[in-house]
Amino acid sequence: MLELSDKSSCKNLLLGISGGIAAYKCADLVRRLKEYNFDVQVVLTPGAEQFITPMTLQAVSGHPVHQELFDAAAEAAMGHIDLARWADLILIAPATANTIAKIVHGEADNLLTTILLASNAPLLVAPAMNQQMWANSITEQNIEKLSQSGVTVLGPGVGEQACGDIGAGRMLEPQDIAQQVHDIAFSNKPLAGKTVMITAGPTVEAIDPVRFISNHSSGKMGYALAKAARIAGAEVELISGPVNIRAPYEVEVTRVTSAAEMLAAVKEKIETVDVFIGCAAVADYSPVEVSCHKIKKNDEVMSLKLQRNPDILAWVAARQDKPLVVGFAAESQSLEFYARKKLEKKNLDMICANDICCEGLGFNSENNQLLLMKKDGSQILLDIASKEVLAQQIIQEIVNQISDNSHRITNK
Repeated sequence: MLELSDKSSCKNLLLGISGGIAAYKCADLVRRLKEYNFDVQVVLTPGAEQFITPMTLQAVSGHPVHQELFDAAAEAAMGHIDLARWADLILIAPATANTIAKIVHGEADNLLTTILLASNAPLLVAPAMNQQMWANSITEQNIEKLSQSGVTVLGPGVGEQACGDIGAGRMLEPQDIAQQVHDIAFSNKPLAGKTVMITAGPTVEAIDPVRFISNHSSGKMGYALAKAARIAGAEVELISGPVNIRAPYEVEVTRVTSAAEMLAAVKEKIETVDVFIGCAAVADYSPVEVSCHKIKKNDEVMSLKLQRNPDILAWVAARQDKPLVVGFAAESQSLEFYARKKLEKKNLDMICANDICCEGLGFNSENNQLLLMKKDGSQILLDIASKEVLAQQIIQEIVNQISDNSHRITNK
């Protein structure tokens, strides 16, 4: 495993892209690395230029893309040496079989491999190649030599490949690479040893085989919190209603449909939980009776008898050995009043409140604005930002509460 002498200063990341079809994913990879506060500069091998354009990468990284070893203007200032010194960390993704072989044998026939020999920065590689190439004994030997020399190998993944083959050799998805790089580069894991349970998304309450009661929750906030908690070192239990979002890396997901199913999933695992974040938009009511057949459209007016769904957040907070409990409040009026009322009534440690009437924020959007209200009466306004950024800020506030001993928390 890669070790950095001063991981807190590891912010300059040099991304080397070699000539594999997975290079097309690198614009997204750069974007995700920047979300983790890495300043990213990109180096393309000659082969990589066949799969992704320098202009695209310059647009997402905010830096000129470096390509040529024999660039007169750059090399007049010893450009490859400057880049080697600039980098706190070097990532090669995709790392083709050819580039891996060059690294192992110390070749320096292009800008990227020359930088590698001139740099003492930690090196990570994310292999990407045909499954038979990955299984080749020569590649296996090269990977073993990389690992022995202290290089961190990320992946590869297993699945369908561009050539139609299925097997090991796929480059890991950009979000997984970015998270692993961050986990390696920064050692601060304030929630290490803790278990965080998060409910996310909507619940769906059936009326008949085709109709249901639900809401506009996309699950984005809950999934962002799961990702942020995992980055902070926690073991994360994510209990999710129906959403169309890929689970964060190394986060266990229990998928449910109704409020009753969500409560059952919470009850099954709550004993080992240190922090509970109720981010799901649980439907308040469900039909008393669910029709086995589609209800026909007969009358102009139809009555539907509803019953209160279980209050999952209140149930967790009422436990004698309750974890630190954080709730959410989506309000359309009197935000502070109703959020504070919910905080006190349900015995929460913190509540995250947002005004759903603000255009472009909240449900189904990428951004939000939150008012964090705590049990001690204090409150913090988290200004408009992406849900991923807000999730990091919320997790930090949870860490602060634990550190301040405002809620005693022990490993269960």
